[in-house]
Amino acid sequence: MSPDEEPPEFDGGTAGASARREHERRRANREKRVREKHPRLGGLLLALGDDPAHETAWARGAGGEERIALSLAKHLDDGTMLLHDRRIPRSRANIDHLAIGPSGAGVIDAKRYKGKGAVSKPLFGQAKLTIAGRDKSKLVEGLAKQVALVEVAMIEIASDVPIQGALCFVDADLPMLGKLTFKGFPLLYPKSLAKRINASGPLDRERVHAVATELALRFPVA
Repeated sequence: MSPDEEPPEFDGGTAGASARREHERRRANREKRVREKHPRLGGLLLALGDDPAHETAWARGAGGEERIALSLAKHLDDGTMLLHDRRIPRSRANIDHLAIGPSGAGVIDAKRYKGKGAVSKPLFGQAKLTIAGRDKSKLVEGLAKQVALVEVAMIEIASDVPIQGALCFVDADLPMLGKLTFKGFPLLYPKSLAKRINASGPLDRERVHAVATELALRFPVA
Protein backbone atom coordinates (compact mmCIF):
# COMPACT_ATOMS: atom_id res chain seq x y z
CA MET A 1 0.00 0.00 0.00
CA SER A 2 1.41 3.39 -1.00
CA PRO A 3 1.48 6.30 1.50
CA ASP A 4 -1.30 8.02 -0.46
CA GLU A 5 -3.69 5.07 -0.31
CA GLU A 6 -6.41 4.87 2.32
CA PRO A 7 -6.24 1.77 4.53
CA PRO A 8 -9.03 -0.70 3.74
CA GLU A 9 -12.15 -0.41 5.89
CA PHE A 10 -12.38 -3.22 8.40
CA ASP A 11 -15.46 -5.39 7.92
CA GLY A 12 -16.10 -7.89 10.69
CA GLY A 13 -18.97 -9.51 8.79
CA THR A 14 -22.34 -10.73 10.04
CA ALA A 15 -22.65 -14.06 11.81
CA GLY A 16 -24.74 -16.60 9.91
CA ALA A 17 -25.35 -14.28 6.95
CA SER A 18 -24.51 -16.74 4.17
CA ALA A 19 -26.51 -19.53 5.82
CA ARG A 20 -29.50 -17.18 6.11
CA ARG A 21 -29.22 -16.34 2.43
CA GLU A 22 -29.07 -19.99 1.47
CA HIS A 23 -32.13 -20.75 3.58
CA GLU A 24 -34.05 -17.91 1.97
CA ARG A 25 -32.95 -18.97 -1.52
CA ARG A 26 -34.10 -22.56 -0.99
CA ARG A 27 -37.40 -21.46 0.53
CA ALA A 28 -38.09 -19.04 -2.33
CA ASN A 29 -37.31 -21.71 -4.95
CA ARG A 30 -39.59 -24.23 -3.22
CA GLU A 31 -42.45 -21.76 -2.95
CA LYS A 32 -42.05 -20.85 -6.62
CA ARG A 33 -42.17 -24.50 -7.69
CA VAL A 34 -45.27 -25.20 -5.61
CA ARG A 35 -47.14 -22.13 -6.87
CA GLU A 36 -46.26 -22.91 -10.48
CA LYS A 37 -47.40 -26.50 -10.14
CA HIS A 38 -50.57 -25.62 -8.20
CA PRO A 39 -51.65 -22.11 -9.29
CA ARG A 40 -54.88 -22.17 -7.28
CA LEU A 41 -53.89 -24.16 -4.21
CA GLY A 42 -50.19 -23.31 -3.94
CA GLY A 43 -50.62 -20.82 -1.12
CA LEU A 44 -52.75 -23.20 0.90
CA LEU A 45 -50.36 -26.11 0.36
CA LEU A 46 -47.44 -24.00 1.52
CA ALA A 47 -49.34 -22.81 4.58
CA LEU A 48 -50.30 -26.33 5.63
CA GLY A 49 -47.07 -28.13 4.77
CA ASP A 50 -43.91 -28.37 6.84
CA ASP A 51 -40.65 -26.93 5.62
CA PRO A 52 -38.26 -29.68 4.43
CA ALA A 53 -35.36 -30.63 6.67
CA HIS A 54 -32.69 -29.70 4.10
CA GLU A 55 -34.14 -26.19 4.13
CA THR A 56 -34.61 -25.69 7.85
CA ALA A 57 -31.09 -26.98 8.53
CA TRP A 58 -29.70 -23.79 7.01
CA ALA A 59 -31.86 -21.59 9.23
CA ARG A 60 -30.93 -23.65 12.27
CA GLY A 61 -27.23 -23.38 11.45
CA ALA A 62 -27.50 -19.64 10.96
CA GLY A 63 -29.20 -19.32 14.34
CA GLY A 64 -26.37 -21.24 15.96
CA GLU A 65 -23.75 -18.94 14.45
CA GLU A 66 -25.71 -15.89 15.58
CA ARG A 67 -26.03 -17.16 19.16
CA ILE A 68 -22.34 -18.00 19.37
CA ALA A 69 -21.38 -14.57 18.01
CA LEU A 70 -23.56 -12.83 20.60
CA SER A 71 -22.16 -14.89 23.45
CA LEU A 72 -18.55 -14.37 22.35
CA ALA A 73 -19.09 -10.63 22.06
CA LYS A 74 -20.47 -10.64 25.61
CA HIS A 75 -17.64 -12.63 27.19
CA LEU A 76 -14.56 -11.59 25.21
CA ASP A 77 -12.35 -8.88 26.64
CA ASP A 78 -12.35 -5.43 25.14
CA GLY A 79 -9.84 -5.27 22.30
CA THR A 80 -10.40 -8.78 21.02
CA MET A 81 -11.63 -8.71 17.43
CA LEU A 82 -14.12 -11.02 15.76
CA LEU A 83 -14.56 -11.89 12.09
CA HIS A 84 -17.78 -13.65 11.12
CA ASP A 85 -18.85 -15.71 8.10
CA ARG A 86 -15.61 -15.52 6.13
CA ARG A 87 -15.26 -16.85 2.61
CA ILE A 88 -12.47 -19.29 1.83
CA PRO A 89 -11.00 -18.24 -1.54
CA ARG A 90 -11.56 -20.71 -4.40
CA SER A 91 -13.96 -22.71 -2.27
CA ARG A 92 -17.68 -22.92 -1.53
CA ALA A 93 -16.88 -23.38 2.15
CA ASN A 94 -16.60 -20.65 4.74
CA ILE A 95 -15.19 -20.07 8.21
CA ASP A 96 -17.91 -19.36 10.76
CA HIS A 97 -15.85 -17.19 13.11
CA LEU A 98 -12.29 -15.98 13.58
CA ALA A 99 -11.32 -14.49 16.94
CA ILE A 100 -8.10 -12.54 17.39
CA GLY A 101 -7.04 -11.76 20.92
CA PRO A 102 -3.96 -11.67 23.17
CA SER A 103 -3.53 -15.46 22.95
CA GLY A 104 -3.50 -15.48 19.14
CA ALA A 105 -5.97 -16.36 16.40
CA GLY A 106 -8.87 -18.74 16.99
CA VAL A 107 -10.67 -20.60 14.20
CA ILE A 108 -14.19 -21.37 15.39
CA ASP A 109 -16.56 -23.83 13.76
CA ALA A 110 -20.10 -23.29 15.06
CA LYS A 111 -22.21 -26.39 15.67
CA ARG A 112 -25.82 -26.67 16.75
CA TYR A 113 -26.79 -30.15 17.86
CA LYS A 114 -29.00 -31.49 20.61
CA GLY A 115 -27.87 -34.36 22.78
CA LYS A 116 -24.91 -35.52 24.80
CA GLY A 117 -21.45 -35.01 23.37
CA ALA A 118 -18.92 -37.77 24.04
CA VAL A 119 -15.58 -39.05 22.83
CA SER A 120 -14.92 -42.78 22.95
CA LYS A 121 -11.38 -44.14 22.90
CA PRO A 122 -11.50 -47.91 22.42
CA LEU A 123 -8.50 -50.10 23.14
CA PHE A 124 -8.44 -51.03 19.47
CA GLY A 125 -9.66 -48.94 16.56
CA GLN A 126 -10.20 -45.24 16.02
CA ALA A 127 -11.50 -42.77 18.56
CA LYS A 128 -15.02 -41.54 17.84
CA LEU A 129 -16.92 -38.33 18.50
CA THR A 130 -20.64 -38.79 19.08
CA ILE A 131 -23.50 -36.36 19.60
CA ALA A 132 -26.73 -37.89 20.89
CA GLY A 133 -25.19 -41.28 20.15
CA ARG A 134 -24.56 -40.49 16.48
CA ASP A 135 -21.10 -40.59 14.99
CA LYS A 136 -20.00 -37.02 14.26
CA SER A 137 -16.28 -37.70 13.95
CA LYS A 138 -16.12 -35.98 10.58
CA LEU A 139 -16.92 -32.62 12.16
CA VAL A 140 -13.24 -32.07 12.88
CA GLU A 141 -12.21 -32.63 9.26
CA GLY A 142 -13.65 -29.32 8.12
CA LEU A 143 -12.20 -27.51 11.13
CA ALA A 144 -8.74 -29.00 10.52
CA LYS A 145 -8.79 -27.74 6.92
CA GLN A 146 -9.82 -24.27 8.06
CA VAL A 147 -7.03 -24.13 10.65
CA ALA A 148 -4.50 -25.23 8.02
CA LEU A 149 -5.63 -22.45 5.67
CA VAL A 150 -5.34 -19.84 8.40
CA GLU A 151 -1.88 -21.16 9.28
CA VAL A 152 -0.77 -20.68 5.67
CA ALA A 153 -2.14 -17.13 5.64
CA MET A 154 -0.43 -16.32 8.93
CA ILE A 155 2.98 -17.25 7.53
CA GLU A 156 2.81 -14.01 5.53
CA ILE A 157 1.10 -11.97 8.25
CA ALA A 158 2.94 -12.90 11.45
CA SER A 159 4.40 -16.38 11.75
CA ASP A 160 4.83 -16.12 15.52
CA VAL A 161 1.09 -15.81 16.24
CA PRO A 162 -0.39 -18.96 17.84
CA ILE A 163 -3.38 -20.46 16.01
CA GLN A 164 -5.92 -22.75 17.60
CA GLY A 165 -9.16 -24.28 16.40
CA ALA A 166 -12.29 -25.22 18.32
CA LEU A 167 -15.73 -26.70 17.78
CA CYS A 168 -18.17 -24.38 19.53
CA PHE A 169 -21.58 -25.78 20.45
CA VAL A 170 -24.99 -24.48 21.36
CA ASP A 171 -27.77 -26.83 22.53
CA ALA A 172 -25.47 -29.87 22.85
CA ASP A 173 -24.87 -31.38 26.29
CA LEU A 174 -21.14 -31.16 26.98
CA PRO A 175 -19.46 -32.35 30.21
CA MET A 176 -19.59 -29.80 33.02
CA LEU A 177 -16.30 -31.07 34.44
CA GLY A 178 -13.21 -31.82 32.44
CA LYS A 179 -12.32 -30.90 28.88
CA LEU A 180 -13.70 -32.76 25.89
CA THR A 181 -11.26 -32.87 22.98
CA PHE A 182 -11.19 -34.82 19.75
CA LYS A 183 -8.13 -35.14 17.52
CA GLY A 184 -6.55 -32.21 19.28
CA PHE A 185 -9.52 -29.87 19.01
CA PRO A 186 -11.60 -28.85 22.04
CA LEU A 187 -15.40 -28.99 22.13
CA LEU A 188 -16.59 -25.93 24.00
CA TYR A 189 -19.48 -23.68 24.84
CA PRO A 190 -19.02 -20.02 23.82
CA LYS A 191 -18.25 -18.84 27.36
CA SER A 192 -15.48 -21.40 27.84
CA LEU A 193 -14.10 -20.61 24.41
CA ALA A 194 -14.02 -16.90 25.23
CA LYS A 195 -12.00 -17.68 28.35
CA ARG A 196 -9.37 -19.39 26.21
CA ILE A 197 -9.22 -16.52 23.75
CA ASN A 198 -8.92 -14.02 26.61
CA ALA A 199 -5.87 -15.80 28.02
CA SER A 200 -2.66 -13.82 28.05
CA GLY A 201 -0.37 -14.19 25.06
CA PRO A 202 2.04 -12.48 22.70
CA LEU A 203 -0.37 -10.00 21.09
CA ASP A 204 -0.95 -6.50 22.37
CA ARG A 205 -3.94 -4.42 21.23
CA GLU A 206 -2.09 -2.95 18.25
CA ARG A 207 -1.00 -6.34 16.93
CA VAL A 208 -4.47 -7.77 17.47
CA HIS A 209 -5.90 -5.09 15.20
CA ALA A 210 -3.15 -5.56 12.60
CA VAL A 211 -3.60 -9.34 12.45
CA ALA A 212 -7.40 -9.09 12.31
CA THR A 213 -7.23 -6.56 9.49
CA GLU A 214 -4.92 -8.78 7.43
CA LEU A 215 -7.04 -11.87 8.04
CA ALA A 216 -10.14 -9.93 6.98
CA LEU A 217 -8.45 -9.18 3.66
CA ARG A 218 -7.42 -12.79 3.04
CA PHE A 219 -10.77 -14.21 4.16
CA PRO A 220 -13.38 -11.70 2.94
CA VAL A 221 -17.01 -11.59 3.98
CA ALA A 222 -18.93 -14.55 2.54
